[in-house]
Amino acid sequence: MVSAGLPAAQRLARVVGRWITVLPMMDPGEMTISEEDMQFVRHRPFCDVRLPDGRRCLLHGSPNGECARRLGR
Repeated sequence: MVSAGLPAAQRLARVVGRWITVLPMMDPGEMTISEEDMQFVRHRPFCDVRLPDGRRCLLHGSPNGECARRLGR
């Protein structure tokens, strides 16, 4: 997929990552995004911390505070 910049790419990756969680074998915490010409520089759209139940935190890159499975309202 192509995006206008890093923030837009992170938003798109978070949307796709949340939708793929309907498949049990998918792990959005392993997703990374990179620029086309700098594929060795990777950015994570989600926090990479595992929660006590084994699933991953679905908050943005590095949350300030506790990790969570769902976004707060």
